[in-house]
Amino acid sequence: MDKMVISEEELTHRLAAFEEKCRRRGLRVTNQRREIFKTVAVSRQHPSAETVFLAVRQKMPRISLDTVYRTLASLEKMDLLIRVGTPEKERFDGDLRPHAHFICTRCAEVYDIFPSEFSYKNPTSLSCGNIKHVNVQFKGICKRCQS
Repeated sequence: MDKMVISEEELTHRLAAFEEKCRRRGLRVTNQRREIFKTVAVSRQHPSAETVFLAVRQKMPRISLDTVYRTLASLEKMDLLIRVGTPEKERFDGDLRPHAHFICTRCAEVYDIFPSEFSYKNPTSLSCGNIKHVNVQFKGICKRCQS
């Protein structure tokens, strides 16, 4: 798993949001749930469930892969994570700031693209309803695979 690339302040903010949403939903903030969320929240690599499992297992050897899958699904339902990638290789992103993703069709790597790199309107509502998330994905061959 990659080293933490977000600030301690940002991590504290994300963990506070995580704890608040768990409490509002009546879910206990367990050590397993917190560690799974934190593993995704600090990563810029868009880890898969298996990658999260291997990282969390280093700290919690008794955790199961099933627990990780179920926890990631519940965190996604609570709008704390988003699922990106392809159905063959799903990944998770804990960065909820507005951004898009570039997915390499050759190596399946996922890269963040922030609005300064492209232009799209990020509306909060449309005539058909209110928007919770915008998920823009570009697919192609990344620079690493091209070379």
